[in-house]
Amino acid sequence: MASLFDLHGKEVLIIGSGGIGGVLAQGLGDFGARVRCADIDEAVAVDTAARVTARGAEASALRLDVTDEDDVTRTHERFPDLDVVVLTAAMNVRKRMVDLSAEEFRRVVRLNLEGSFLALRTFGAAMAARSAGSFIIFSSIRAQVVEPGQGVYAATKAGVLQLVRTAAAEFGASGVRVNAIAPGVVDTPLTSTIKADEGWYRAYAEKPALGRWARPDELVGATVFLASDASTYVTGSYLVVDGGWLAVDGRFTPRL
Repeated sequence: MASLFDLHGKEVLIIGSGGIGGVLAQGLGDFGARVRCADIDEAVAVDTAARVTARGAEASALRLDVTDEDDVTRTHERFPDLDVVVLTAAMNVRKRMVDLSAEEFRRVVRLNLEGSFLALRTFGAAMAARSAGSFIIFSSIRAQVVEPGQGVYAATKAGVLQLVRTAAAEFGASGVRVNAIAPGVVDTPLTSTIKADEGWYRAYAEKPALGRWARPDELVGATVFLASDASTYVTGSYLVVDGGWLAVDGRFTPRL
């Protein structure tokens, strides 16, 4: 049983290798994976790969625009035998719907939803042809609960969840597993706007049952689980890593 989480011999592609993806790359490398760090900003991918190799794992870097169908195809041709794909690349435009432009809406949909589709179709089909593989996409608690300014982001993350379930159904007979991870609020550079507002930061810290924000490294365990043989009968799932955010009702603790 101790070997269930061992990733030695597995080739893993991280799409979106900055922020959370960079931490995941290091964690997967620590468990023995050969990590391919991909990002639209090649310098980010190179930096992450260097940090992975500094910890003793094998890693390489490449530029990948997951919204570019030809770019995704070229990446598949370069790495045709991937065992695991982890997709974290996403964006948000935090505006109320009446202030959101059609172009802003399309940009979020293109990366978060169309990019997920292109990656699933290309890498998922390749895994199915080999009758093995694990595909992990990062959704969000916003797939289930929203707040003002999160409309298009939440819609795409809910759409990602349904893509995951559909892919799990279509690729399952070929031995390919497809799952989603749903983080809560995570302390990364992308949440710097929230952290800069003391009231907003505190409200997010107080909402989950654990009473704090997540660290990026707290998403490594869930990712390793879904990438490894510890989860060989898990597919189509929505693994929530939110500190109890979705479990707690409301923003007020009554006096009992």
